[in-house]
Amino acid sequence: MSDKRARVVFLVRVPVPRTEQFLAAYEEVRHLVAGGVPGHLVDQVCRSSTDPEQWLITSEWASLADFEEWERSPEHRDLVRPMRECFTDARSLRFHIHAQTPALA
Repeated sequence: MSDKRARVVFLVRVPVPRTEQFLAAYEEVRHLVAGGVPGHLVDQVCRSSTDPEQWLITSEWASLADFEEWERSPEHRDLVRPMRECFTDARSLRFHIHAQTPALA
């Protein structure tokens, strides 16, 4: 299954007063990851429509092994530290992509 694309999901809580700091840290991470981490395809940050402290971060990878290699690296820990310092709670889930609809034209 390691050759299947993967989706990584983080459910996090960020106190409203730390929202700006969190989003600034996310911007740093996403541009650096998108610019050169092998296997990274796309990511999103989403805010709950009903709870302003609940956030969802998703990323898609060529394989789960690509994500796990990045996650184990010292660069990863240093890069995401400012973002993680904003969390009061975090949960991580990992999935192999089994099927998807065709891309929009």
